[in-house]
Amino acid sequence: MKPRGVERRFALSRFILKVLWLDKDVAIAVDQVVGKGSSPLTSYFFWPRHDAWEQMKVELESKTWIVEEERINLLNQATEIINYWQEGGKTLPMQKAAEKFPHVSFTGSS
Repeated sequence: MKPRGVERRFALSRFILKVLWLDKDVAIAVDQVVGKGSSPLTSYFFWPRHDAWEQMKVELESKTWIVEEERINLLNQATEIINYWQEGGKTLPMQKAAEKFPHVSFTGSS
């Protein structure tokens, strides 16, 4: 039997958030970590164009094999990124966001 901390670290590393950092939107998707790479698990959800958080929540809940702790962790990370973007992060270079959220994969226009 593995210690709890080991299981938790493994579980939380099974997914990665991918973010498109745009001038008028921020988009968030989830990839599943596969070996040394990743595979898309969801499409991109755009904020503020749509309720990205709610769309992501519904999509993750439809994947019943994802445990609740993983869903909550991903949604909490998405909340932090959306809040950062709308509270002024959108005016900063994408590199600043990447530094603030080192476990998230960023790409975009700035």
